[in-house]
Amino acid sequence: MHSGSAGKAEAVEPRVAIEARNLTKRYGEFTAVNNLNLKVHEGEFFGLLGPNGAGKTTTVKMLTGLTKPTEGEALIMGANIMERPIDVKRIIGVVPEVSNIYVEMTAWENLIFAAELYDVSRDEAFERAKTLLEVFGLYERRHDKAANFSKGMRRRLAIAMALIHNPRVLFLDEPTSGLDVQSTRNIREVVRRLNRDGVTVFMTTHFIDEADNLCSRVGIINKGQLVALDTPEKLKQAIGERLSVEVSLQPMPSMEELKEVANDIMKTGDKFIIYTENPSTTLSELVKLASMKGWNIVSVRTLTPSLEDVFVKLTGLTAVDVERLELIRPSGRGRGRE
Repeated sequence: MHSGSAGKAEAVEPRVAIEARNLTKRYGEFTAVNNLNLKVHEGEFFGLLGPNGAGKTTTVKMLTGLTKPTEGEALIMGANIMERPIDVKRIIGVVPEVSNIYVEMTAWENLIFAAELYDVSRDEAFERAKTLLEVFGLYERRHDKAANFSKGMRRRLAIAMALIHNPRVLFLDEPTSGLDVQSTRNIREVVRRLNRDGVTVFMTTHFIDEADNLCSRVGIINKGQLVALDTPEKLKQAIGERLSVEVSLQPMPSMEELKEVANDIMKTGDKFIIYTENPSTTLSELVKLASMKGWNIVSVRTLTPSLEDVFVKLTGLTAVDVERLELIRPSGRGRGRE
């Protein structure tokens, strides 16, 4: 018989799937990524969140062997990608932001070609290609050239190509940037399912709600520096209680008029979000201003911290900056690239 203490199963920490050790990339005098250290465990859905130009794409390129780091090292399942590139590339799938599909080839031909690059047997390649095309809703168009596909269809095909060899780790660089709502939803659901099936996912994004909804842990990168690393919930807790007030007014005032209450204001739909260190004082001032201007307060509420609040605080961007850079909600019109 086991003793009482021996009867307790010890928690086994998942294996480290992705590790960056002092990862640095310089281009002349410019430092794109500075001394990045992080670990992503097997089975995690990890999101690297940051504004455009923060160093997200450079990080992915170093972690996948496309760019040699100036200093430090990148390891996948314990293997140094610069020392064992072939071994590592057999177990990772990479979807770059800039499409890597061949537009003059059909969807089927693209997948079979990708399978050949990974030495997947012909029978397995055919089986995997059929399954992936069905999963991504492209099977009926399998014999059409990719040149005739929409941007969303091409992105889905690119992800299917990255999965043809059944990788253990999947890197996605801005997978939904610039896509319509339906394509975005489709890609998110498929990637969620892959992660549930055990694939480790490393995704870069500049969409805050995407990171919040999909990722089990998030790293926030700004100007090449990792400024935060934790679960979305813990990051929200770390910045305090309530930091913003949401208000709807009739008639709708201008942003300039509301700046008598606070400087950091964002308009979303028919509402304004006012960022403040003291919501009660802001509410009091807002009521006075509304009375003076003849505005009717349709609705008002204080908001608990969101991942957007964390982002604004840690990157030094204002709410207006966040809105301008399309960092809040994918609209299908994302422009940004690193």
